[in-house]
Amino acid sequence: QVQLVESGGGLVPPGGSLRLSCSASGSLFSLSVLGWYRQVPGKQRELVARIESDGTATYVGSVKGRFTISRDNAKNMVFLQMNSLNAEDTGVYYCNKDFRIWGQGTQVTVSS
Repeated sequence: QVQLVESGGGLVPPGGSLRLSCSASGSLFSLSVLGWYRQVPGKQRELVARIESDGTATYVGSVKGRFTISRDNAKNMVFLQMNSLNAEDTGVYYCNKDFRIWGQGTQVTVSS
């Protein structure tokens, strides 16, 4: 059974940076579509960034130029580098594999 485990969340002041990591178990990781989603209370979970098996990355408009998604297939990991954070980036960030497997989430809070 594939499992995803996120890490790297925390409290950061506006303008700061965080790097989220997601470790995946199971095989065929290099063929997977990997994504980072964000959820805030009272709202639906939304896609933040996605990376295809060929490395093509897609971002939601609000994070373009500030966030970078990357993957390390040798280590079965996906990352989200988040720079210039603001309060609107606050939420629980979830790692996703192939649109169907979810991690447990990691809290990101941007506040002074």
